[in-house]
Amino acid sequence: MTEVRTLVVTGASRGIGAHLATRAVDAGFNVIGVARTAGEGQGFPIRACDVTDGDAVKELFKEIRKDKTFFGLINAAGVASMNLLVSTPVDTIKKIVDINLTGTINCCAAASKALMRRKQGRIINFSTIAVPLGLKGEAVYVASKAGVEGFTRAFAREMGDFSVTVNAIAPGPIPTDLIRKVPEQSIAELVTRQIIPEQGTLDDVWDIASLLLDARAGMVTGETLHVGGA
Repeated sequence: MTEVRTLVVTGASRGIGAHLATRAVDAGFNVIGVARTAGEGQGFPIRACDVTDGDAVKELFKEIRKDKTFFGLINAAGVASMNLLVSTPVDTIKKIVDINLTGTINCCAAASKALMRRKQGRIINFSTIAVPLGLKGEAVYVASKAGVEGFTRAFAREMGDFSVTVNAIAPGPIPTDLIRKVPEQSIAELVTRQIIPEQGTLDDVWDIASLLLDARAGMVTGETLHVGGA
């Protein structure tokens, strides 16, 4: 009988996180969603936690770590802001870095001990195609996600001896609330800079995530996979 595996997905109340959590349930995972506000997703509970609060994240994972079926973590919580650096408020800079980078690190730190004890598991972080493309007006966002990529490579080495893989997915523009206010012309121009000049879908992201979660990807780690190509 196949063991039901528990997967934690942050940013699970909307966008990419909500879609990945829902598809993971369909794939047979026991999903625990994480967002700022508690609630119910499509077939999974959402627990309230601010990923930028290290103590709150530790408290959340105290119970999760006791679950012997705990298998993986998807860090999909994130924010973006298109603005020239000179006109970006200091509070906005801090928010972007705290959620995208510090939040990812906090969750990885809290989840890692349980995965190391089990000597198996998957961690998937999120970057963006804006990192290799160096998009104008996204300097802070790019900096936060470049930090995620560097962290992913280094953390993968720390987890390798325990058969835990750590990878990142870097989508191009995906139709979610994250890019809802971005002008269509800007999106179109960005898409033309991808290797495959087409806008990706939520299922494109899931297809990569599902592969990384699968036993077939047990030797894939420390990588950043771009949706659309950069």
